[in-house]
Amino acid sequence: MTTNATSTTAPVRAGRREWTALGVLMLPLLLVSMDVSVLYFATPAISADLHPSGTQQLWIFDIYGFVLAGLLMTMGSLGDHIGRRRLLLVGAAAFGAASLLAAYANSAGTLIAARAILGIGGATLMPSTMALLRTMFTDPVQRAKAIGAWSGVMTGGIALGSVMSGILVEHFWWGSVFLVNLPAMALLLVLGPVLLPESRHPAPGRFDWPSVPLSMAAVLPVIYGLKEIPSEGWHPLYVVSITVGLLFAALFVRRQRTAGSPLIPPALLKGRGFTPALVLNLVASLGMMGSAIFTTQYLQSVLGKSPLEAALWSLLPSVFIGVAGPVTTALVQRGVDRGYVVAGGFAAMAAGYVVLALVGTDSLWPVLTGAGVLACGMVAIMSQLTDLAMTSTAVERAGTASSLLETGAEFGGALGMAVLGSIGTALYRHEMPAGAPDQARETLGGALATAARLPGGAGDTLLATAREAFTSGMRGAALAGAVILVLAAVGAAVTLRGIGAGRK
Repeated sequence: MTTNATSTTAPVRAGRREWTALGVLMLPLLLVSMDVSVLYFATPAISADLHPSGTQQLWIFDIYGFVLAGLLMTMGSLGDHIGRRRLLLVGAAAFGAASLLAAYANSAGTLIAARAILGIGGATLMPSTMALLRTMFTDPVQRAKAIGAWSGVMTGGIALGSVMSGILVEHFWWGSVFLVNLPAMALLLVLGPVLLPESRHPAPGRFDWPSVPLSMAAVLPVIYGLKEIPSEGWHPLYVVSITVGLLFAALFVRRQRTAGSPLIPPALLKGRGFTPALVLNLVASLGMMGSAIFTTQYLQSVLGKSPLEAALWSLLPSVFIGVAGPVTTALVQRGVDRGYVVAGGFAAMAAGYVVLALVGTDSLWPVLTGAGVLACGMVAIMSQLTDLAMTSTAVERAGTASSLLETGAEFGGALGMAVLGSIGTALYRHEMPAGAPDQARETLGGALATAARLPGGAGDTLLATAREAFTSGMRGAALAGAVILVLAAVGAAVTLRGIGAGRK
């Protein structure tokens, strides 16, 4: 059955069928988020088997995220045109086929191509799941609970991906990290047509194909530049890349204002609460990813944990994610103003950063505590902002709205890595002695490699100095992150106050 419901459709409470369908939707969402980090432990085995060049190895890692980010807006709008369930099932088939191709890839080029197709599939799955959720759960209270679950799965999947990768590679071959996708996609293809309703825009107009390359030209250069800056510095190439992307972004915005049937209708941004939700969601992603680049390095390079140990320890804060969403939803439903709840989420993230700003070079539990508080704040924010954005959007534009939120989150994550990563790197280099080897002055990883080649006490001294410098850089970046998030908390309290107020 096809649903062409608009935002004026009377809410109908969801039953067992819809909640079962939600569980089916969570599977592809979990796998798409896991695929961001699933290659973490598989890289050495892939390198030994396929012998990729340095450039090929980078593309094996990065192509998935780049294609995903570049196509989100396109796929969100396409789902509104042709049907979200149809797009979801096509994407699931593509994701499953690409997983099979990746698992048995016999060359680096084949694996890169498979990862690109996985990115295309992921770009169809993410906005489609949220748009279908908006269609199935029209009752505000039930929809808030469903979106809370969606947010928790999305956040937890990234942490789970690296751990799953480590376990599979330890017991099987590297291709197994892709084969785990197949049962979930097969289940979705079987149950999706039975449980999921079809929905689309009743009068979408012509699909705006010229906007597709413009959107990709706007997104990809900016994401690329922001992701490279933390490790390579503000090289002219990356500044030019960001500038080119922003120029294409201006052209993209101009087309959306002048096209008869634009990819992103400007009216969508005028929905009460949608634009503040979009901006605040970007800032929350900035805070989350900005912390992750430090905590993962801290566990491995400062505390000396093995990659698998670090991944297992980093999974611990995710335990509390399952509590944050339901608690936040309950607060709003009991009448607490949503603006204050979101502001509280930002305050929690800021508190997590304050904890990180107080750590030393041997502070496992404080780092895990700070990361856990950050994650809880993030889930609280994401669940409420997603609910607000989807509620303020007509059902027929649910896919487009969801894709905008997710594209903003991609930008925010890359911006967090660039801004906070650059602050941490600058402080690290400032703290390192002028007489230290050049490689050691660049990064902590370079210091570890250099220290391993130095005799006896000289290597130990360099290592201790580098670890202290990195921790100092992390503390400085954490303070900057805390300031940004406090400002976001104030902004949330002001801009969201009274919008979608709590329901008793």
